[in-house]
Amino acid sequence: MSSNASCIFCKIIKGEIPSFKLIETAKTYSFLDIQPTAKGHVLIIPKHHGAKLHNIPDDYLSDLLPVVKRLARVLKLDENNSPDGEGYNVLQNNGRIAHQVVDHVHFHLIPKRDDKTGLIVGWPAEETNFPKLEEYYNELKKELEKEESEKL
Repeated sequence: MSSNASCIFCKIIKGEIPSFKLIETAKTYSFLDIQPTAKGHVLIIPKHHGAKLHNIPDDYLSDLLPVVKRLARVLKLDENNSPDGEGYNVLQNNGRIAHQVVDHVHFHLIPKRDDKTGLIVGWPAEETNFPKLEEYYNELKKELEKEESEKL
């Protein structure tokens, strides 16, 4: 487990800063957000310090989503299985430009019970240029193949 002495989330994990802890496992810690966008807004963090998702070992990441799922059930966010009505967002940001404020990977579980509370998202979609998209796709496939061959 990696830790950073100046990180607020590492301090919360160690109990140096109080929190409203909900679920704790060997690799994950979850607690109520103290500046929620909606009632039940929860933070879920790995116990391994890393600023961005790619800095976190896979075994820590594989522990996180089951905790998110369990919390969604506890918050009764699993009761509506239709596309309409209440829902929730699972948000994870990487870097300041992507709206990350605390440099420790964290996931937000944000209930969306109405139009006024919870996460509000804008999605500036572009028109598709299929030839350019196919070119980019081929570049990515080459990188994936290269990465796969380096594992062997």
